[in-house]
Amino acid sequence: MDEILSEPMALLPHWLTEPFLRIGQTEISIGRLLGIAVILILAWWVSTQVEHVLQRLANRMADPDDPGSTAGAYAFSRVARYSVWILATIIGLTSLGFDLTSLAILGGAIGVGLGIGLQGFFGNLFAGLVLLFERSIKVGDFVDLQSGVMGRVSEISMRYTRITTNDSVDIFVPNAELTGGRVINWSYGENARRIHVPFGVAYGTDKDKVREAGIEAALAIDGTISGGGREPDVWLVGFGDNSLNFELVVWVSLKLLVAPGRTQARYLWAIETELGKRGIEIPFPQRDLHLRSGTLKIERPGASESVSVD
Repeated sequence: MDEILSEPMALLPHWLTEPFLRIGQTEISIGRLLGIAVILILAWWVSTQVEHVLQRLANRMADPDDPGSTAGAYAFSRVARYSVWILATIIGLTSLGFDLTSLAILGGAIGVGLGIGLQGFFGNLFAGLVLLFERSIKVGDFVDLQSGVMGRVSEISMRYTRITTNDSVDIFVPNAELTGGRVINWSYGENARRIHVPFGVAYGTDKDKVREAGIEAALAIDGTISGGGREPDVWLVGFGDNSLNFELVVWVSLKLLVAPGRTQARYLWAIETELGKRGIEIPFPQRDLHLRSGTLKIERPGASESVSVD
């Protein structure tokens, strides 16, 4: 290897080829360090192109009606990207004449020192590999995290997962949070879920009319599932201080599921419309005031006299 590198190395200035450090049998010079930088950049570029090609092929073969049909290809392309990058880096370093055994010893020594300070980094790194291989969370899934973050998974990298909310805000969540905390995956497996929409009506209202209004409101929303034992229903769930408390129980499709706030608002809008058509009152807080006979003394701030009311 030294004979192969001797001729091109001779064309470089002396200060670039002069070694300033020796690791095992490998001499470290500025020229070799520049070669490492070039190799790392090229390896990263090649691995990125490999990932893009695989993803384009997956998108061409994907089912447009199934958002998760490209999840496996996405995970494979990500793993292929990092595998190509690591392999190209090793080959490049070997071609420059580096003794990888010596570098491994040095890397082990440095790793002991850095491992303590980079525990979070490496934890997220391995968590990213778990997410890619396990596929419990995939690109396109709608998730609700224990931290309160809710949105669609846009990207799973080796260190973080990018989640895009319904307000188009990108939130970068460490991968360790996804593998170590509670995660609700609303679009995992079956693409339909049941939701509960609470509402109240005045006491004395005909319950059958309330049920009729709730079901009509549900059927008026595009995306409501009806049939196969999943018909919308209205439950009486409690007696409030000012109202009879009901819940509209309805199965919804994925397009309603991934926008929970908007979906809740649409159903409440439709419920209010149907209740109004039937003359059903939506109550507001009320209090009955009972006064016993006697004298009520009222003092006005800044006044010299008080007023008594019998």
